[in-house]
Amino acid sequence: MDSSYKIPSPEPQILRVGLGIDARDIAYISQARGEPGLFWLSGFMSDMGSTKATAVAAWANQHGLSSMLFDYSGHGRSAGRIEDGTIGRWLEEADAILMNVSKGPQIIIGSSMGGYIALLLLQKLLRERPREAERIKAVLLIAPAWDMTEELMWKRFPDSARREIVERGYVLQPSAYAAPYVITRRLIEDGRNHLLARPFDPKRPVVILQGLQDVDVPAAHTRELRTFLTGGQVTLIEVPDAEHRLSRPQDLNLLFSELGKLL
Repeated sequence: MDSSYKIPSPEPQILRVGLGIDARDIAYISQARGEPGLFWLSGFMSDMGSTKATAVAAWANQHGLSSMLFDYSGHGRSAGRIEDGTIGRWLEEADAILMNVSKGPQIIIGSSMGGYIALLLLQKLLRERPREAERIKAVLLIAPAWDMTEELMWKRFPDSARREIVERGYVLQPSAYAAPYVITRRLIEDGRNHLLARPFDPKRPVVILQGLQDVDVPAAHTRELRTFLTGGQVTLIEVPDAEHRLSRPQDLNLLFSELGKLL
């Protein structure tokens, strides 16, 4: 990675989210600069120490912008077990960090599952707290896994894996990026309560970056999302030779070029 995208990482702070036995400590790193802030949402089994997350924080710092990174429960430096994680749980954490820690207008950047959380968070704010939704000035999605648990997991699993999830409660799935992923029945079932069931208008610019060599989130999945988001403010940019991570120097340059346009 280009050294210009590197920045010393401060020690994270902690926000407690949830009540009683459901309370968990969420680690975050906030850099207060100018507006708008860049609000980063990581992918499944990724964290705020990833290449793209740290590059976004460094770019924000260099351009006098605030940035917010955090780890979902069960990820990185946050408390909890990945086995307890669900889309609803991680959405609650993203909402809590946005509302209680970040300040002022924001551009949300969501990678893979983070793109799914970004859309759910925006939809939730538009529905429940429209004045707070006004803080979200734009959304940038990187290979968004916008129907992760159903289309990209459950429907793609072989019968043996689905049977193991139902009977044992979880299955270990191999990963090209880390140790095998633990996919639980709780994750799958909760995901069905958070499907983007009908088209909606995000009411602000949405830019989507998608690699055409991506096998984890296929281009067809992202093209369908483009038709799902109404309002005429969606831009899809396809990168012919890019895979899922989109973290090569040229991919980061594209990301920051599009962020510059949104600014």
